[in-house]
Amino acid sequence: MSHTGLELAFGRGALHLTLPPGAKPTVLRKAALPKLPDNAAAIRHAFDHPVDSAPLAELATGRKSACILICDITRPVPNRLFLRPMIETLIAAGIAAEAITVLVATGLHRPNEGEELAELVGDPWVLENVRVENHFARDEAAHVDLGATLTRGTPVFIDRRFVEAELRIATGLVEPHFMAGWSGGRKVVAPGVAGHQTIRTFHSARFMEDPLAVQCNLVGNPLHEEQLEIVRKLGDVYALNTVLDEARDLVFVAFGEIIASHLAAVAFVEGSTVIEAPRRYHTVVTSSAGYPLDKTYYQTVKGMVTPLDILEPGGTLIIASECSEGFGSEEFRAAQARLVELGPDRFLATLTAKTLADVDEWQTEMQLKPMRVGRIQLHTTGLTDEERRITAVEIVTDINEAIAASLQRSGDNALAIIPEGPYVIPVCRDRQAAA
Repeated sequence: MSHTGLELAFGRGALHLTLPPGAKPTVLRKAALPKLPDNAAAIRHAFDHPVDSAPLAELATGRKSACILICDITRPVPNRLFLRPMIETLIAAGIAAEAITVLVATGLHRPNEGEELAELVGDPWVLENVRVENHFARDEAAHVDLGATLTRGTPVFIDRRFVEAELRIATGLVEPHFMAGWSGGRKVVAPGVAGHQTIRTFHSARFMEDPLAVQCNLVGNPLHEEQLEIVRKLGDVYALNTVLDEARDLVFVAFGEIIASHLAAVAFVEGSTVIEAPRRYHTVVTSSAGYPLDKTYYQTVKGMVTPLDILEPGGTLIIASECSEGFGSEEFRAAQARLVELGPDRFLATLTAKTLADVDEWQTEMQLKPMRVGRIQLHTTGLTDEERRITAVEIVTDINEAIAASLQRSGDNALAIIPEGPYVIPVCRDRQAAA
């Protein structure tokens, strides 16, 4: 029989799969989480009942300025739900609206402006009442030098607007991150509003090739440990951390001291995101989680890395990503061109000698990980012929044909399907038992 009703997140819609007769799919999704019955009430409750800090209204009392960090457009954070009530709480506590800055934590991504900024903020009231500005990591004069970390000597440069604010709040989304373990919390500060030297150190081969710098791991993860040290250098920092379900609805919100509130969100989401699979598969079909994460090929690499635990060595990983905005930065494009020119081994050799990674070449380095395990195939509608060439992976125009061909090649009719890509972390049950 053929299987219908199976689909992958793709752009703002879905890609429908039709499997060949005899195919045996295992669909791996996040565990269902109950939606919050009243988002506004949950957010107010989080402000009033924080984790390891005073309530938000009390924190704001007596302070003259505030800086609120929000993630950039690549993260579907529900800013529209919490920014206005947060800002209204600060104003009611005595901070003047003109002394409140909402700062987009772009890291080294491009700024979000115009209609895109309006979509990101999600509430015209915010844009009308407070300053909303972008972080520029390459603007050295806009950063404060906080000195190097003691543990690994990372140079720490943080956006002056955040450092000098009397009340500092990061906001974000907690989901698996393929290097830092989990996104959100401390990650919104660094790399979010860090200078390029800090970000490029984080992305050097010394960190990237560390076996503990992987998704869902905070123990001994060098990136996480450096981020914690940077946050502590700043002094008091607070955070609002959210968790979303597959429909992008709010299922958890915590406010409080940045490290403690982040760990509360991690503890909540971990059980629903790390999903056991019964075995490894010669065919794994996944996505880049749809819009906004699949806007570029740069972000698509994440979806190639997260399912590696269940890909049989020599198997085929097929990923669907719209890439509606194309490739990503010029620096990433140059790194991918070097990968195609040099081949994986020589490309990696050029990285390991550097203390500071070149901008965005780290994503190419991450792509080497799935390429070492098996055959990577990409289905996309958004790249030019030249961009397709420098992906360094196989391009497939018909995803159903690619699936059928992979099943036939392997002689194994079982396949894993991960509709939501990098937001689900599949682990092989046999390996878990052995560990």
